[in-house]
Amino acid sequence: MDAGKSLREHGLRIGELEPGPAASIADVAGVAVGHATVARTGVTAVLPGPIERLWAEPVPAGVGVLNGAGELTGSHQIAEWGVIETPVYLTATMSVGRVYDGAAAAAMATEPRIGVDAVVIPVVGECDDSWLNDPRTTQVEPDDVQRALADATASEAVAQGAVGAGTGMVCFGWKGGIGSSSRVTGGHTVGVLVLANYGDGADLRIDGVPVGRRLRPPSPDRDPAGSCIAVVATDAPLGSHQLARVARRAGLGLARTGSVAHHGSGEIFVAFSTTARVARGAPVPPALPDGDLDPLFLATVDATEEAVLNALWAAETTSGRDGLVFERLPHEPVLELLASHGRLRARPARAGRR
Repeated sequence: MDAGKSLREHGLRIGELEPGPAASIADVAGVAVGHATVARTGVTAVLPGPIERLWAEPVPAGVGVLNGAGELTGSHQIAEWGVIETPVYLTATMSVGRVYDGAAAAAMATEPRIGVDAVVIPVVGECDDSWLNDPRTTQVEPDDVQRALADATASEAVAQGAVGAGTGMVCFGWKGGIGSSSRVTGGHTVGVLVLANYGDGADLRIDGVPVGRRLRPPSPDRDPAGSCIAVVATDAPLGSHQLARVARRAGLGLARTGSVAHHGSGEIFVAFSTTARVARGAPVPPALPDGDLDPLFLATVDATEEAVLNALWAAETTSGRDGLVFERLPHEPVLELLASHGRLRARPARAGRR
């Protein structure tokens, strides 16, 4: 087995649509991702485009919530105005305030009007990483936002697994974190990035195979009610209400992996379109007809499912607070299970779905 191979490179195919060349959210033109890792926590920044333009020329956006025991700052403004005017920042629950401060400072550095005759409401999402991170100790600082932004500028590939905001996350009892994937359909690309931190180990499914029933994590028992933030990007011309509908479909991708959106879990999703920038206060340009959304819904569900699996596959065994250790998902036994269920066979995309 080649430990460096992705699940897709091993032959797993989630759905019938094919990904873009990078098989990540970076396949959507203009989107960049950067990380800053601090001890067992960190910051991840998802940029819909150059940060210098975002406040003056925001992009259409929408939000969706499956279970709301979590936070995505700026979500009310997105729902009201239908646009997003900062990158999406991800971090640990008790670091939201410091990342918010750093995000506001980053926006002010690019736009002299902010803080003078206008304000900015940064978009910051969180998951609780306190099984590995020590939230009572200040780890993330506002300056780490700038580090994540600089990394987004310098890096074309999207680092996945235990990196940035995903450093301390746990998924289905195994080490979780950042995962990403993409799909191409009808000439448009949909990319998804998840911060995966949820699930009961017994519920894990990979392409429908009940892996969690056969492989139980040796890691300590933890409350399965974690959270998952999903960021969906597309180059399809969509309006805010359509993007809210797209965002909600991320929950179906989580369900395929075994999520039931536990009582204490926060499944919160944000989607944006990079096709048409909107001058502040101007109306959002015409969008695709609602009847044309089904292929984008399918792409979102498939890409979300694969993004979670990529987070699990890329994450390494990690030790943290009080000596706790969460193991990586064991590759060889998983591949054996998938092969025994006939899942490691390359399947071409169905004609007409690309």
